Amino acid sequence: MAARDDYLIDSLLEMGWVTEDQLAPIRQEAEASGEGVVDTLVAQGVITPAVVAQAKAAHFGAEFVDLDDMQLTDEVLAAVPRHVAKRFNVVPVRKEGDAVVVAMTDPSDIDTLDGLQAALGTSVIPAVATPEDIEAAIARYYGAREDSVSKMIQDITEGEVDIGTIQAVQTDDGSTVEADAPIIKLVNTIIVEAFKMRASDIHLEPLSNKFRIRYRIDGVLHEVNSPPKRLQPSIISRLKIMSNMSIAEKRIPQDGRIQTEVGGKLIDLRVSCIPTTHGESIVMRILDKEGLKLGLPELGFFADDQQTFERLIGLPDGILLVTGPTGSGKTTTLYAVLNYINRPDRKIITVEDPVEYVMSGINQVHVNEAVGLTFAAALRAMLRQAPNIIMIGEIRDLETASIAINASLTGHLVFSTLHTNDAPSAVTRLIDIGVKPFLVASATRGLMAQRLVRKVCKRCAEPFTPSESELRALGLDPANLGEANFRKGRGCSECNRTGYRGRMGIFEIFVVDDDVRKLIYEKVPSSVLRARAREMGMRTLREDGARKAVAGLTTPREVIEITAMDES
Repeated sequence: MAARDDYLIDSLLEMGWVTEDQLAPIRQEAEASGEGVVDTLVAQGVITPAVVAQAKAAHFGAEFVDLDDMQLTDEVLAAVPRHVAKRFNVVPVRKEGDAVVVAMTDPSDIDTLDGLQAALGTSVIPAVATPEDIEAAIARYYGAREDSVSKMIQDITEGEVDIGTIQAVQTDDGSTVEADAPIIKLVNTIIVEAFKMRASDIHLEPLSNKFRIRYRIDGVLHEVNSPPKRLQPSIISRLKIMSNMSIAEKRIPQDGRIQTEVGGKLIDLRVSCIPTTHGESIVMRILDKEGLKLGLPELGFFADDQQTFERLIGLPDGILLVTGPTGSGKTTTLYAVLNYINRPDRKIITVEDPVEYVMSGINQVHVNEAVGLTFAAALRAMLRQAPNIIMIGEIRDLETASIAINASLTGHLVFSTLHTNDAPSAVTRLIDIGVKPFLVASATRGLMAQRLVRKVCKRCAEPFTPSESELRALGLDPANLGEANFRKGRGCSECNRTGYRGRMGIFEIFVVDDDVRKLIYEKVPSSVLRARAREMGMRTLREDGARKAVAGLTTPREVIEITAMDES
């Protein structure tokens, strides 16, 4: 290993990436561990794999390529078939006449070059890329695993799957079907791939001439390779079997759940099936229990907002409402709050429709209107269980709202959600539902609106300067942005070329004080409440998003798009 390292070490020294002073202790450590010096340099963080690749390229007079910055065309990819790329671990970069330039990890590997030229029947010009970039590029352009959705669809399509196997899947109860039946493997792979891509939903949509599959990742839908239309009935039937739905019933909507294991981790999927013009459409929501472990900073709170919010959720009684449209992260916030305040000396009961996440130490009630277990009925029964804290999935009607308000006035701390655009509007919504203003004024402790914005990908983030129109839309003065750290993602394999990875909350916290209670009692419009909240120092959603954009956590464009409706 050491001998193979020598030429690289010389190149690294010549290029100024390492010094002799850095090398001395690394050599001793490498000798003691039996590892190569260059491997130890990388492991210690002295150099990166990209630096090693550049040193190799310089030594052999080859080109260094950053595959993350390239978008390969179909013509280039066709020059090196999928099985050849995977066998030799190479990626085509471009064509030069009759020759193909390929990225590889070691341009001195004569055996690989000879085998590659024999397999392609053409000349090969070696270029150098990092092992991680080559692996990611093969995954992106050819399909990462032999059991990827693309590969499964290709095998099924080319192999003309035995229709008898498919029919067995359609009519069997799922317990005796062969585990390696192609449709079963395809369905399992769709779920596994979605989970590994961090998708929150899987959409299987029958269209007139195709069966479309899309994953929602960080709030944005991405279409993936679609199976042939002829496999639509078999895939739908398999999913209905897995989620305990009736495969004979195709005329009415059905709901179910799937529990499966991915990489040793148990995940739940909430499944909804609805008949459409061209067949049954299925949406599976992946319930990732990792969200339960989030602390308040991970939700996106800055220190000042977190301090205010912690004070609100630490109160002994009253009602705290989290507002926002569907998909704005309200439920995740409430679960994180319950996790934060869940202690052995507190009895916590939730009533939900449905129970999305099962939490230890908390009593959770699943609404079942078919047998009369409505939100209101469950709430009445819960109050006889002497809880300290109550969480209501959503306030939908006067009966539920009245019981929740009364519970908060009788010594219980109540959390719930409402569908309103901003925090002050939650007060007028409760009054519109029919709750008396004096009850709303007496019970309400705080209101919080929230949205989710995508976070800049840490791997490919780079500084940038927003346009004047973006700064103006965010209410920012360019003269006062001396320490601003605006960043945006260039797009890499880690973030699926989007420049964003993960999401965080932006918040609007309205603390109800005596002056506000007086205004609520007088039934003033939400615009007056909002003006009072601004006087008290409440930041709007856009203002909170703006300071997170200034800190480089998200982009101005993302904040402007997410808060466009609120500002208008």
